[in-house]
Amino acid sequence: MLNFAVGPVMSSEEVLKIGGEQVPYFRTGEFSKIMLESQDLFLKFLHAPKGSRMVFMTGSGTASMEAVVASGLTNKDKVLIVNGGSFGHRFVEIVDFYNLDYSSIDLEFGKALTKEDLAKFDGKGYTAFLVNLDETSTGVFYDIELISEFCKRNKMLLIVDAISCFLTDPINMEKYGINFVITGSQKALGCQPGISLIAMDKVALQRVDENPAKLYYLDVKRALKDMERGQTPFTPAVGIIRQIHARLLQIERDGGIETEIERSRQLAKYFRDNIKDLPFEITSNSLCNAVTPIHPLNVDAYSVFEVLKDEYGIWICPNGGELKNKIFRVGHMGCLTKESYDTLIKAFKDLQKRGLL
Repeated sequence: MLNFAVGPVMSSEEVLKIGGEQVPYFRTGEFSKIMLESQDLFLKFLHAPKGSRMVFMTGSGTASMEAVVASGLTNKDKVLIVNGGSFGHRFVEIVDFYNLDYSSIDLEFGKALTKEDLAKFDGKGYTAFLVNLDETSTGVFYDIELISEFCKRNKMLLIVDAISCFLTDPINMEKYGINFVITGSQKALGCQPGISLIAMDKVALQRVDENPAKLYYLDVKRALKDMERGQTPFTPAVGIIRQIHARLLQIERDGGIETEIERSRQLAKYFRDNIKDLPFEITSNSLCNAVTPIHPLNVDAYSVFEVLKDEYGIWICPNGGELKNKIFRVGHMGCLTKESYDTLIKAFKDLQKRGLL
């Protein structure tokens, strides 16, 4: 199968090979070295300020979204959430579950966050800002410079879900004053799903240290303590952590984070330039490099996903809920090439000839 989904994505041969190897015992100096080297590279790629740290959480990105809310926020906080799609709404649900005081900025499908959207919340005592920087369900990339200026002006904690945009779009923790960054193994890292990662600057670390624990398994404070020696409190997804380590070394070896982001940008541009004659509408007015959201003008979107999967051996990414029959998405993450997109575009054109597009 050729996979253009937005996670899990196509993995490199090096990563796939690790997935087929025997999983080693992990309470060793060798495994601790892997963990600590991965932390250093991860923080380097995020342009994290001095004194930042990270943890590995065995669970999907949502596990770390919850862990950050539970460990980083309290009922003294007043939280502002960007709710522009499925994943922004997930932050809303998590914050609501913990009975925190919050407001959500509810955006129309495919629309960017604007100064006008933020203006009504200026100077209103909000203490924390939560955003899925790339709202993967709609393919909208929010303006981190705009958000950063707002948060600095209002002295707010900035929590960024970068699960889809880490390695595909620029993220600079130090420049933009980002306190928490969340990402996952199965997106642009191109590894198997099961590990999420949290990076924290000194402000975030102080928050976690001062707040009482609300979780047992996903307690960030406990995870930070064990990470001092390159370990985790409980058995992690050892094989996936080994894959992540190999992938981070691969990125560093191939030119670093800027080269990886540029690769994703070029793939996205190549795909978008070559579908202009197809009966498609790109639905985001603020595109990221990670994904292209597409509304097929003449047919049901989910039917395109099904035919490509069943008859062409190609996965694109369907949407759920009310967007299921309106939108599908094409990812630009993982081990893909321009030739991969040539194959997909050829399949689209064949569907058009068959009257299925």
